[in-house]
Amino acid sequence: MYIVEAENIVKKLKDKVILNNLTLRVPKGSIYVLAGPNGSGKTTSMRVILGLIKRDSGYLRVLGLDPESREWNIAKSRIGYLPEDAQPYERLTGLEHIVFYARLYSQSIEDYSGMVEKALKIAGLPYQILNSKVTTYSRGMKRRLLLSITLMHNPELALLDEPTSGLDVVSSYRIKEVIREMRGNGTTFIIATHDLKEAEKIADRVGFIAKGSIIAEGTVREILETFNAESLEEAYVKVVGDEF
Repeated sequence: MYIVEAENIVKKLKDKVILNNLTLRVPKGSIYVLAGPNGSGKTTSMRVILGLIKRDSGYLRVLGLDPESREWNIAKSRIGYLPEDAQPYERLTGLEHIVFYARLYSQSIEDYSGMVEKALKIAGLPYQILNSKVTTYSRGMKRRLLLSITLMHNPELALLDEPTSGLDVVSSYRIKEVIREMRGNGTTFIIATHDLKEAEKIADRVGFIAKGSIIAEGTVREILETFNAESLEEAYVKVVGDEF
């Protein structure tokens, strides 16, 4: 079963083609890494999947629905999204962030309590840090806080744009641990990254993207064997050549 099915998606901005017949399928309960350099179409792909921007043509189903349909508003509560450029409110503490979003998402006291508990576990930050204003946080702490808010409601599908980019070793490791654990509990992840070393460690399936198209796709082992490569970096270079 596929959580996301996209076929021949085209998206243009003015006269520039951003997505060029993009085709991908994301199996339920998997970690699918969309890997490629900046400008390859990763973020636009995510935004189209989420219905944040409209595609010009192509077939798309996410959780069985077209993101441009009227029914899509119902499905949004089943999805989590962490943009690359997301930033917390620096005048609030980490705990105030968690409480605010738990109240926003929850339908009952039980929901609220469960979301707060889950967010605290995901963030994995000491109580003293959680009660400090975010302006004192490192980049890694901020990213862990944002991830906790993104995943506190146990989404069926989570889209994370460069979740570990520029982070310290500990924060990067903790975030990958959370992703693996939640995948084991049924959440499907689409992760956009330019870091192919990170992709190699975490991906169930990888889609190489260049100039808005998927140019190779498969498990890490399949890609390495297909292109006779020792790493995803080597495989990507073999596929793309000197285009970037």
